[in-house]
Amino acid sequence: MKSPFLSSAPLANDLGLLFLRVVSGAVMLTHGYPKFQKILEGNLKFGDPVGLGQVPSLYLSTFAEFLCAILVIIGLYTRLSLIPLIINMSVAFFIAHAADDFGTKEKSLLFLGMFIVLFLTGSGRFSIDNKINK
Repeated sequence: MKSPFLSSAPLANDLGLLFLRVVSGAVMLTHGYPKFQKILEGNLKFGDPVGLGQVPSLYLSTFAEFLCAILVIIGLYTRLSLIPLIINMSVAFFIAHAADDFGTKEKSLLFLGMFIVLFLTGSGRFSIDNKINK
């Protein structure tokens, strides 16, 4: 008898990808939405971890954490949308929080890991990408 814990079913995989997309994207939105609000308010002060300047860094981070997170949640242009998120979380982990203790920077590493998994696997059956590709 096959163990359900040792095999994978297509439905379970697609539900897992849906869950990973929605949770990682929604939690990322809690970081992106405040940045989006800052831009709307005209407050453009932000860190400059890679030397692009505060304003471009804020815009790029907001683009990734707000717009790309929404696209990941709904599964539209998922792999393309994950590229800015992977870059953003790499900068957060390896540069912006490089000197911080692991407890401070582990959140960016967890996001980075989730986004890389989604990039490698794709968005799954329950996504707009899947509907477009049919």
